[in-house]
Amino acid sequence: MTSPLQHRIDVATSLLASSVTLGRGVLVVTPARQPEKLFRLYEFEACPYCRNVREALTALHLDAEIYPCPKGGTRFRPEVERLGGKMQVPYFVDPNRDTRMYESADIIAYLFRTYADRDVPFIYRSIGSSAPMSSLASGIRRLRGMRANPSKAPRELLHLWSFEGSPFSRIVRERMCELEIPYVLHNLGKERFGELGVNGRRLEGGEYVPTPGGKREAFMKTYGRVQVPYLEDPNTGTKTFDSAKIVTYLEQTYAA
Repeated sequence: MTSPLQHRIDVATSLLASSVTLGRGVLVVTPARQPEKLFRLYEFEACPYCRNVREALTALHLDAEIYPCPKGGTRFRPEVERLGGKMQVPYFVDPNRDTRMYESADIIAYLFRTYADRDVPFIYRSIGSSAPMSSLASGIRRLRGMRANPSKAPRELLHLWSFEGSPFSRIVRERMCELEIPYVLHNLGKERFGELGVNGRRLEGGEYVPTPGGKREAFMKTYGRVQVPYLEDPNTGTKTFDSAKIVTYLEQTYAA
């Protein structure tokens, strides 16, 4: 079980990991059209190329089903090989257009072109330079979210509200990946530049007011505040904020 001291260390290294990726996966670049059916992304948290795709999903404010495929995992890795013909991640499925593809650069270009009607912004297009930084971020986190741990499979997908650059959300996603827990990722990226920072220390100052009509406003109306990570588990009825509490819950409920 993760100790309070270890959690503080995890938060510190996760903050550092977020800083080396130059802010990718924090701000929404273009709110895209969320299709009727959710994308399916097969990936693992420590993979730099998977991280590039997750960053693009945050930039477009798009949700997706996440199927963790850590090394040594047995739950979804065979499914990738069956669907695509080889075990390689990221592997992306868009059931709305019957599209399946490997290669992070191709997936990112597809998402921006198909659902935002625009070219890929430079910072998300420069895959060659972002992969080393993403690898450095994984190294800082000691490759958490790379290898599978014994676990019990949930009957239904969990729901996680997150955004890729959130250091607190990363800690939760890493543990879900190691436990091979599939979930619906609800991206809740920052919708304007002034939102950068943390509670009480945002660039724009004053009381936080989300962008009218945005996903953050809808979240606040439902839950009373905007904070990630936030987890809902339909298998047990559990609903909780706070990364430490979520990780403890996951370990107590799903670790074998």
